[in-house]
Amino acid sequence: MSRSTVRRWEYKTVRPVRGETKKEAEDPQEELNAHGEDGWELVETIDYTGGGTKYLVFKRPAESTGDTIAE
Repeated sequence: MSRSTVRRWEYKTVRPVRGETKKEAEDPQEELNAHGEDGWELVETIDYTGGGTKYLVFKRPAESTGDTIAE
């Protein structure tokens, strides 16, 4: 029986910055680039019912723990 390494992920959620009206998000490009430099990849948005983005969801590979699974 062979063994393979289990890929592990860590996740992070971020609320988009809102303007004074609280209705429109500001351009998140700078914040997205900063997270990207730290190894985070934007993978999903979680939206409010009725529209608008509530959270940005990022993931990146977690530190390896050396865990394996049987195939």
